[in-house]
Amino acid sequence: MNTALADPAAPATTAVFTGIGVAAPGGLGTEAWWAAVLRGESGIGPVTRFDASPYPVRLAGEVPGFVDEDHVSSRLLPQTDRVTRLSLAAAQEALDDSGAVIAELPPYAAGVVTANSSGGFEFGHRELQALWSQGPQHVSAYQSFAWFYAVNSGQISIKHGLRGASGVVVSEQAGGLDAVAHARRQLRKGARLVVTGGLDSALCPWGWAAHLAGGSMSTVADPARAYLPFDEDASGHVVGEGGALLVLEEAAGAAARGARVYGSLAGHAATFDASPQEPRLADAARLALADAGLRPGDVDLVFADAAGERAADRAEAEALAAVFGPYGVPVTAPKSMAGRLSAGGAALDLAAALLALRDQVIPPTTGTVRPAADCPVDLVTGTPRTGPALRTALVLARGRGGFNAAAVVRAA
Repeated sequence: MNTALADPAAPATTAVFTGIGVAAPGGLGTEAWWAAVLRGESGIGPVTRFDASPYPVRLAGEVPGFVDEDHVSSRLLPQTDRVTRLSLAAAQEALDDSGAVIAELPPYAAGVVTANSSGGFEFGHRELQALWSQGPQHVSAYQSFAWFYAVNSGQISIKHGLRGASGVVVSEQAGGLDAVAHARRQLRKGARLVVTGGLDSALCPWGWAAHLAGGSMSTVADPARAYLPFDEDASGHVVGEGGALLVLEEAAGAAARGARVYGSLAGHAATFDASPQEPRLADAARLALADAGLRPGDVDLVFADAAGERAADRAEAEALAAVFGPYGVPVTAPKSMAGRLSAGGAALDLAAALLALRDQVIPPTTGTVRPAADCPVDLVTGTPRTGPALRTALVLARGRGGFNAAAVVRAA
């Protein structure tokens, strides 16, 4: 089985986004980050969270200005990894932005579904140091859950009283979209509100070693040239941290409480590459459009997965050309300013898509000046693009190991 679609027997439910929370390179908080994106300001720079001088890669996308004590209680600080702290901050912003009052909902009507790929890597790194240097009695009891992929969903649930159906999705870069699709399933089963999306952070020596072992990080030292999606000189990606969480609600309930709506989740699909010779990203895009009841001509812009590797970029360009025709739709990759955020990347693209539809502007791809000749995509580079009305956006993501996901969002 390599294709997942929404259950056709499920009742028709329009799922709308009513809140956004962002913790990402370039800006902490949705509007600060979005303004930086539209200015083309990169959040990629030298690693500051640990001494990266012994490593061949020394650039990362780090969340700026995050003061843990401003977002996490003193009780939780010793229990949580950085990714959980970032997640708690993003969830708080998303819920505040939505205006929803959880206490006014039925007891099990609100849940949380997040995506995560790395768990609490930095926390685990510290405990491994304690284990090997001092012995097992010095390993924190909190290691039992602080490392776990689901810990972000759990801590958000506890803090905000989200007692409904919840979970975590692990499909690497595709996770942010798959989590939102799972949240929509919960709405179709009767939930009223779900906090969803994804974040990751593994900017520590142990995490860095794991990223390096993957073999696809750029070793270019210039932050402006290290990550160049679709460029002739593409040489790999830069790793970043953070992502976005969103509040997804059933449309009628959101309207009843007078909520501001960013847009709707019109379609989603997931496929899996059985082998590198059988890429199925184009199938994911087609199936997501079918789920939305739309045609390729209805799409106004695409947020690309943007691997920043020549072969993977060519494969994505071929997929886009197969669905839309060569240069058939504006394509952008604002993640060029943040790096690839694992499970947080596609969730952040989803937030960018909603804000692009709100503000009627396509954010730029930075670094890349023009796509390579073998990547026939209408890539928006340099500065934001405005023009024809933007009503529908497609977000694409590919996760390590063969995961593909596509989501269609429509303007409010």
